[in-house]
Amino acid sequence: RKNTKRVPSFRKLLRTSKIKLDNKLKNKQYKQQSAAKKYRKEQKKLREAVRDAISRKPFPLEESKKKVAEKWKEEEEEDALPLDMMDEDDLKLMEDLAQKASFLTRDLSSNEPVHVKKRKHESVIDKYEKVPRRMQTEPEKELIHLLPIKDKGGIIPQAVEKAVLNVAQDEEEDTEEMEEAEGFSEEPLPVLTPEEMAAQRRQKLQERKMHIAALASAILSEPDNNIKKLKELRAMLMEQDPNVAVIVRKLVMVSLMEIFKDIVPSYKIRPLTEAEKATKVKKETQKLREFEEGLVSQYKFYLENLEQTIKDWKQRKLKKSNVISLKAYKGLAEIAVKCLCELLVALPHFNFHNNIIVLIVPLMNDASKMISELCFEAVKKLFKQDKLGYASLGVVKVISGLVKGRNYDVRPEVLKVFLHLRIKEVELQKDSEDIAPKKKFMTYKEKRKNLSRMQRKWKKAEEKLERELLEAEASESKEKKLKLHTETLNIVFVTYFRILKKAQKSPLLPAVLEGLAKFAHLINLEFFDDLLIVLHSLIASGGLSYRESLHCILSAFHILSGQGDVLNIDPMKFYTHLYKTLFSLHAGHTNDDLEIVLQCLDVMFAKRRKQVSHQRALAFLKRLSTLALHVLPNSSVGILATNRVLMQTFPKMDLLLDNESQGSGVYLPELDEPEHCSAQNTALWELHLLQRHYHPTVQKFAAHLAVGAPTEGSAALTLDLSQRLATELFEAYSMKGMSFNPPVASVTPRRKDTFSQMDSFIDEELNKQLQQHISETVVHKPLDFAKHLKGSSLS
Repeated sequence: RKNTKRVPSFRKLLRTSKIKLDNKLKNKQYKQQSAAKKYRKEQKKLREAVRDAISRKPFPLEESKKKVAEKWKEEEEEDALPLDMMDEDDLKLMEDLAQKASFLTRDLSSNEPVHVKKRKHESVIDKYEKVPRRMQTEPEKELIHLLPIKDKGGIIPQAVEKAVLNVAQDEEEDTEEMEEAEGFSEEPLPVLTPEEMAAQRRQKLQERKMHIAALASAILSEPDNNIKKLKELRAMLMEQDPNVAVIVRKLVMVSLMEIFKDIVPSYKIRPLTEAEKATKVKKETQKLREFEEGLVSQYKFYLENLEQTIKDWKQRKLKKSNVISLKAYKGLAEIAVKCLCELLVALPHFNFHNNIIVLIVPLMNDASKMISELCFEAVKKLFKQDKLGYASLGVVKVISGLVKGRNYDVRPEVLKVFLHLRIKEVELQKDSEDIAPKKKFMTYKEKRKNLSRMQRKWKKAEEKLERELLEAEASESKEKKLKLHTETLNIVFVTYFRILKKAQKSPLLPAVLEGLAKFAHLINLEFFDDLLIVLHSLIASGGLSYRESLHCILSAFHILSGQGDVLNIDPMKFYTHLYKTLFSLHAGHTNDDLEIVLQCLDVMFAKRRKQVSHQRALAFLKRLSTLALHVLPNSSVGILATNRVLMQTFPKMDLLLDNESQGSGVYLPELDEPEHCSAQNTALWELHLLQRHYHPTVQKFAAHLAVGAPTEGSAALTLDLSQRLATELFEAYSMKGMSFNPPVASVTPRRKDTFSQMDSFIDEELNKQLQQHISETVVHKPLDFAKHLKGSSLS
């Protein structure tokens, strides 16, 4: 039986690298070498034991072998008869007996049995030397014990010799074969010019493209019958031609991604149980099962190939084949990440979606900007389109584990992804209505026209039952979604609170505060007191930037404006900090942060008007009017819209439109306490400057506020300005896209009219008179003309 090496299957080759196969072969050879070494050690020990036995055993005194041999010779010579005195027949008989029997060489005088003396005097070394030896060229044998055979005589053990591979001999044979192959392949190859090489590469690439297109079109036309061609297409991911390997692998990756997006069903495929496999089914059902099984297996192998490509690039691992360079692996990895992102968004319901999430989420923190942005956009799209919440919950779990596992050393954008979660009360109700199955029932006229009386009766009962079932399904889906969203929010808040507690100086803090500001109205009431204390301590520490402090203020007021209304807490310290922070904003890079200020003001004054004093409202109105002079037009419009809300919400705000002071004291604009700056003793002189602003919308708002912000009359604003929120106006009049709103009218060139014609006529007449005057002067008064030229040149 030959010991042939088993060839690994194609699937195993795809999953096993060449390094692993080489290591397996080396391990096998090492085991054979160790077995041979062990056998040699045993033989050596046996020889040593024999030597020890010889040295310890006492021998009786006897004659030496030479004397014994001489004695035997003498006796033979004496007893021997001359051959010429014997007959030919007797001589022949003696020779035959000498070959057949051993009694001629026996000492007949001895009474001992045959060979006793020989055994007695033979040494142990002689016995060992007489054991038949194996030749060095003979391969070492080892026994393979088989099942025994039983017959009448008893049990007969069975064994088969197995030849152990001689490693050195195999290596010599391999080297000889390699030398032969090299000698055979040393034929001179034709030398190609660069143009011929480029043409050959284009031809190969075109052939591969046509092959990919043919396979893809065959799969898309009949997925059930051509599911095996997916394996053939996926095998092209291992393209070995170095000239076209990179492009072909990229094309195959993208082609497989598009194919899976088209042929994957709209449900998750589960594995069959043993009972289901044992039952007999129809041919169509069996065909569908085979298709689903093949699709899932090929999809799994495809994802494994993408994962391996990304891992090889991340580990800077170069394959031994050297088909693709290390630099080209980055391009392959980018295409693999794009494919994974597309599948993450397009197939959130299908198998292995959680595996894709586990691959994508760590890449959001990748050093490569392109790859991290691809992953960010994919996760954002997934959050926006996820109505049920299963996929969002999976992503949030992985992000939370990533942040904790890396000890909060991740990019802030990883946590900012939470801001795109669809977790709001209004959206929950809307989604439940969208998902609730809607069925169109027959109208009364259609029933009278198409059904009999008995059929109408049955139809009415059937529709009643269907309505009840639809209501039950809608309520069940709504409860399921609420449960999923609650679990998702719990994980988000656990991540936020963990960072607030353990990593307050982390760069993740702004993202945490921004997230708390968005989801603060959904936090449990039990955490409000502790959270407000933490937020105030962060502000009071002075280690936050103005933007982070704005997020702290917004989070605090979101908490207090929702369920926190029942709490008896005075947030005066947050009002004071915002009042002090307003002058940190200007028309530079901080202009975009004014949107957060507008959100804070809306929550602080519009939604808490009963808890705000008159002095505080006057102070904020005055400081905001001053700030409107220092920012860009969109911010000025948003601030003036907020001032309009303040003037209409709080009474007696129009006293700032009068020059006369109210009460005692002087306005102190440098004081950072809104309650004690005596804002009632000043006037809104900024409105007169803003009425001369270059932006027409700012002029309208300033003129509107200067007359007391009336809701009716000629000074009232138009509906498109009065009914929009301050944040909406801020976005509408933004100049991020280098566009001016409203657009500036283009200047048209002046048309040629009668005035231009008159100008040209006058110029012609003046030129004629000048020429005539010069000619007369040259002819009649040449000296005067020369003096005139000299004087004009000097001047």
